[in-house]
Amino acid sequence: MRKILMAAVAAAALMGGVSAAQAADKLALVVSTLNNPFFVTLKDGAEAKAKELGYELLVLDSQNDPAKELANVEDVINKDIKVLLINPTDSDAVRTAARAANRADIPVVTLDRAANGAKVVSHIASDNVAGGKMAGELIVSLLPNGGKVIELQGVPGTSAARDRGEGFHAAVDGVSGIEVVASQPADFDRTKGLNVMENLLQSNPDVNAVFAHNDEMALGAIKAIEAAGKTVLVVGFDGTDDGIAAVQAGSMVATVAQQADRIGSMGVETADKIVKGETVPEYTPVPLKMIQK
Repeated sequence: MRKILMAAVAAAALMGGVSAAQAADKLALVVSTLNNPFFVTLKDGAEAKAKELGYELLVLDSQNDPAKELANVEDVINKDIKVLLINPTDSDAVRTAARAANRADIPVVTLDRAANGAKVVSHIASDNVAGGKMAGELIVSLLPNGGKVIELQGVPGTSAARDRGEGFHAAVDGVSGIEVVASQPADFDRTKGLNVMENLLQSNPDVNAVFAHNDEMALGAIKAIEAAGKTVLVVGFDGTDDGIAAVQAGSMVATVAQQADRIGSMGVETADKIVKGETVPEYTPVPLKMIQK
């Protein structure tokens, strides 16, 4: 009889453990794209922190498509998530997806890019205006006699592209001898960075420097520059592994480094506080640093 009782207790304990595991609170992370090393690192940071804090983290890739983003958000809304972490494809287009979460009373936390026109509990990102200004000031210092500069912009409509461009122009516009001869989107994409830079080099063969809104576009631009046999100063943004390697190799002058893993992990930490009913800041800045050889 005692053996039967012990077995029953053990079985109950086991079932209780299974129930506890099944009852782990769920968070969702909807990422603009996982075809970019920066956002993969952001995801990795979020996953590591979620595991540490005991949350189940659902991760969905929007593939840079606002329609896919909306479908992803609608999907996770029906999965009993406690908080939606979202890295928007577009700061304006994400409004519909964020409002869907608002209607479902699911708190929204934005990462890296803001969401316009929706209720957001907290936004976690680098100070992109300051970072763009850092890049612009560096280029000005590297061209003491003036020069021609090309700006490769990120995805139009994203807060990151807008803010990095704003900071960059605050640093270079009006500086004697510095001329921004072209500002063109390449959508934060390496291949597009290569193609856009190839075209811009044809119309601006005497360009002296390039500021790319992220390392992926900078790396594409470097390939175009090398293929054309030219020497052009290139400054990127993000501090990805490939970007830092290019700086160390000397093909990129510098990269304004974000800490993508910290953005992801801080997002989950913020979500944890929200779940526990704690007050969280509306905006949490993540420090930037300039990486040079």
